[in-house]
Amino acid sequence: MYPVITISREFGSGGHSIGKKVAEALNIPFYDGEIVNQVAQESGYAKELIEEQGEHTSASNKWFDISTASAMYFQSPQDEIFLAQRKVILDCAKKGPCVIVGRCSDYILKNEEIFSVHVLIHADMEHRIERVLERYGENPDVSVKKRIQKKDKQRRTYYRYYTDQHWGDYENYDLALNSGTLGEENCVKAICELAQNLSK
Repeated sequence: MYPVITISREFGSGGHSIGKKVAEALNIPFYDGEIVNQVAQESGYAKELIEEQGEHTSASNKWFDISTASAMYFQSPQDEIFLAQRKVILDCAKKGPCVIVGRCSDYILKNEEIFSVHVLIHADMEHRIERVLERYGENPDVSVKKRIQKKDKQRRTYYRYYTDQHWGDYENYDLALNSGTLGEENCVKAICELAQNLSK
């Protein structure tokens, strides 16, 4: 049986696309936007709010240990969304092998000791700018580089709040791949080979 595969990714590195191709190659479920839909159904929050808050946090929020979250009496909507996402991620992972993108899924699965492998997709700024322009187009109000830096900072802050660890730190991952150098297909191949070698 393949492990559950989590994909952490720098904005513009192609992590979503790589994760989806891995899931297709291994014939296992793929969860990214699907998590938003399930969280919306279970939490009652609007999909737009979940998409906005799902990997972002604000300085007004206080970090809390998810192991003691059930003892909290007062939670912000963002905290509630995080807990709902955590539940959905665990439900997906417990069903069997799958690919899950972002949302602290690596940390969540490690804490629950679920058979999983954790991958970080990164790339140089030049390749990321090219990909973001190709996928999202120009934004007249802000440069592409600043959009990328802002998105990464939001993910880094969110991850820090809910895990007390550093997003992008190599110690948190089993495999780190530079999609700018390797290309998508080689990244997909490397992840699939790792999953196949680790399969029980």
